[in-house]
Amino acid sequence: MNVREVMTTEVISVRRETPLREVARTLSERGISGVPVVGDDGAVVGVVSETDILFKERGPTAPVGLLAQVLDPRSAKERAKMDALTAGEAMSSPAKTIAPWRSVAAAATEMLDEEVNRLPVIDADGRLVGIVSRADLVRAFVRPDEEIEREIRNDVLRTSLWLSAPDEVTVAVREGKVALGGIVDSRTDSELVPAFAARVPGVVAVESSIEWRTETGERR
Repeated sequence: MNVREVMTTEVISVRRETPLREVARTLSERGISGVPVVGDDGAVVGVVSETDILFKERGPTAPVGLLAQVLDPRSAKERAKMDALTAGEAMSSPAKTIAPWRSVAAAATEMLDEEVNRLPVIDADGRLVGIVSRADLVRAFVRPDEEIEREIRNDVLRTSLWLSAPDEVTVAVREGKVALGGIVDSRTDSELVPAFAARVPGVVAVESSIEWRTETGERR
């Protein structure tokens, strides 16, 4: 399953010149935690989040000397956010984004690694085409067993791993638990199938009894 299948395509965005107060109102009224900032060409140039706006509410801190600013550039960025009046001045840039063809697993990994709640989805030219949130990924996790089985058979066995005889692998899914059996050509394939299956959204556990053929044609 890829990002395109779970993302929201009707995306709320703002421009660099959008007043920060208007951005805050949008986040509050829409019940969202962040909003992409786009340029004149529709390309994503940054993201304004609740965290960025909280710098304004925190208010000014104690003055910092020039040496401290040089040694800790983060403090300079924070002061700039406190002085911000527009989305362009407050935004975090460059934005953490993802392409629509990337997998749901890749989106989950990026959200966790970058500690963000949502990712703008961009096309090859950097233009905004959607947004994917943690809630979208959670919804993908609770899909029916039949969909999970179908993805393992089609996307894992045929598309990702290119098994020579994918129908020789048995797949059974119950309450998100996957049972794999059958035979493949190599020990490597027997290890890759359960590893790839475990990355399919909705899978909670994988048990594999897949065997593989030796050079003499025997099963192992």
